[in-house]
Amino acid sequence: MAFASIKKRLDDSLDVRFGRVIKITATQIEIEGLAPSIGDIVQIRSSHQKDRQELAMVTELKSRSFIVSPFRYVEGLKIGDRAYIADEGLSIALSDKILGRVVDPFMQPKDGKGAFAQTTRMPIMRSPIEAMKRGMIDEVFSVGVRSIDGLLTCGVGQKLGIFAGSGVGKSTLMGMIVRGSQAPVKVVALIGERGREIPEFIHKNLGGDLTDTVIVTATSDDSPLMRKYGAFSAMAVAEYFKEQGRDVLFIMDSVTRFAMAQREIGLALGEPPTSKGYPPSSLTLLAQLMERAGKEEGKGSITAFFTVLIEGDDMSDPIADQSRSILDGHIVLSREMTDYGIYPPINILNSASRVMGDVVTPEHTRAAREFKKMYALLKENEVLIRIGAYERGSDAELDKALDNKEAMDRYLGQDPQMRIAFEESVRELFNIVGREEIAQS
Repeated sequence: MAFASIKKRLDDSLDVRFGRVIKITATQIEIEGLAPSIGDIVQIRSSHQKDRQELAMVTELKSRSFIVSPFRYVEGLKIGDRAYIADEGLSIALSDKILGRVVDPFMQPKDGKGAFAQTTRMPIMRSPIEAMKRGMIDEVFSVGVRSIDGLLTCGVGQKLGIFAGSGVGKSTLMGMIVRGSQAPVKVVALIGERGREIPEFIHKNLGGDLTDTVIVTATSDDSPLMRKYGAFSAMAVAEYFKEQGRDVLFIMDSVTRFAMAQREIGLALGEPPTSKGYPPSSLTLLAQLMERAGKEEGKGSITAFFTVLIEGDDMSDPIADQSRSILDGHIVLSREMTDYGIYPPINILNSASRVMGDVVTPEHTRAAREFKKMYALLKENEVLIRIGAYERGSDAELDKALDNKEAMDRYLGQDPQMRIAFEESVRELFNIVGREEIAQS
């Protein structure tokens, strides 16, 4: 009996179950000797580099072996290296101490400030909020950006996309939203960005202030698996605070690089490519991530902004098209407006907030429509006006638009360091379109 007791204690303290690496390719590792499930995390220990341990995720099961995709790199691993099941599924350890920190997808510090206390584990992959448990979006979510608050008003728990080509000003607008929002918690996911852009975003766009902010990074040199799960990990951080009843601002840059990471993974696993080489899993994954944002009854909310890189300014890009169909609104940045020096360069005619009518007064809605109508008239007749072919008095509505052109351009532009209160944005909007006329319409 004593021997059996000792043997049991040894079995409990020593994990003798391990597999062996039998094949290594540039992106995948084949292992035998274990019986994992899809999504399990495997730890591979190098036989000749004693301190090296690599994490990988099970992506394919065979009758006698299984395939894993490493979170980092395969260089230096050898046939015969041991593999252990490290965890059932993938989860991260969190606590409120994460606020003000810069971390990787596994919550390892990237800011040189050392480890933080971890009290709760959250799964990275989980189901979105059930449809019948979603709360109604009926409160204004002010971001401190005049053109958004006045003309594309957001609601608490809304999901929006920021669509733009390269170099148009996505990062600057993201910084304005983070600084201008009154959300008590802000989670920023920087996925697939160049390493240089991380400190630049913190110091230039956020002014170095990370109060109540968490930044989760997976840079362009990280593996596709790290970039993919970096986005889900950041969403899990937002869900941790939402479960506490807090309202969270979630911003992710960018959805396109997240989808590109899944494209690399899917093609390596043999998925058929579709439009622009994206496998079906890339499009499916967008909904799995975006639908986790929102407002949940009895809990807090996640108001999310997802940036989408438009290659060649083509709004018919498959990722942009799929994102628009999932999100509750889209903010389109215009390269043409940057040429005129208008920042943030939001094209209000191509942008829309699907919940604006539910969170603002009917007068505010009519004022925004009147503003857009005047702006559209100016755009339609721009050539005639510039060559002097239009004579005032021919069209009363166009005359009104011309009278307000300078005021509208000032309204759309805003210094990146400015935060404008929601009430002030609405008041300026009424001053431009005429409060009396709106009240009578």
